[in-house]
Amino acid sequence: MQTRELGTTGLKGSALCLGTMTWGEQNTEAEAHEQLDYALSKGINFIDTAELYPVPPKADTQGRTETYIGNWMQARKNRDKVILATKVVGRTEMDWFRGEEGRLSRKHILEAVEGSLKRLQTDVIDLYQMHWPDRSTNYFGQLGYTHHPKDSAIALEESLGAMQELITAGKVRHVGLSNETPWGLMRCLHLAETQGLPRVASVQNPYSLLNRTYEIGLAEASIRERCGLLAYSPLAFGVLSGKYLNGAKPPKGRLTLFSRFQRYNNPKADAATMRYVALAKQHGLDPAQMALAYVTTRPFVTSNIIGATTMEQLASNIASIDVKLPPELLTAIDAIQEDIPNPCP
Repeated sequence: MQTRELGTTGLKGSALCLGTMTWGEQNTEAEAHEQLDYALSKGINFIDTAELYPVPPKADTQGRTETYIGNWMQARKNRDKVILATKVVGRTEMDWFRGEEGRLSRKHILEAVEGSLKRLQTDVIDLYQMHWPDRSTNYFGQLGYTHHPKDSAIALEESLGAMQELITAGKVRHVGLSNETPWGLMRCLHLAETQGLPRVASVQNPYSLLNRTYEIGLAEASIRERCGLLAYSPLAFGVLSGKYLNGAKPPKGRLTLFSRFQRYNNPKADAATMRYVALAKQHGLDPAQMALAYVTTRPFVTSNIIGATTMEQLASNIASIDVKLPPELLTAIDAIQEDIPNPCP
């Protein structure tokens, strides 16, 4: 398994990161532990979770994923073997997250981290990420930016200041962003340089063959500023495996079970996916492995967050690390992107 430095932190994380958002909804605790054991045995030392998980978010399941991971680390006595990343929610109407305080305020962050530490049964989080911005901006499928001059956002200075308190207290090692924009990343880096606030180590945003919007502005910043992408939804919720083509509805598929993710299922996405699947087969590759290998090999990607609901899927996803993409295949991928750009932003 390849390893890569997480920003400028000195931490060496696996090029594939184990995503966990199905644990507690689509996966039982025993299945989660089986996935963790297998991933660790294959050299994956990077685990990503969130106080929000599992997804879809619900009050009665919130935090269950972190609990599963904490129980696993406690049972295996292997906390020192993994880089553990979790997230604090941004501004939200989900009132089970600290009610009106459910924002990226100092109070919110200091309270949220205690819950995560308790559920994870650890003294320190290696990478604590702000799950989405507190301010009004474009993320979660929004391409265009609409400015709201009266938006009462929590200042990034306050959020990063709270993170610094956690670092000083030894509860957090490093800080990351998620669902962030180029402005947000560069503003945080500027605050680190000018005000001595924590330097963000990573940006966790969606990136796949069906959503290459990260390349437009953030890719350059990631490379030049050594603040790489932790790519989530690299298979666009399984769409790039081809299992949803021609109207198929696999009974355990996320798009079958949860209507909230329908932005990954539209005619343009189907058309692009059909071409990507055909291209993979033309080159003797598994479509999902080709899609994952593409993400993992981009120069601005620190780690590719893979998720699975079955052990068969997990084994196949991990095996994508050995897939080689020849130049002519990459040229053909770019041609499809040019014809049908970013159908699942």
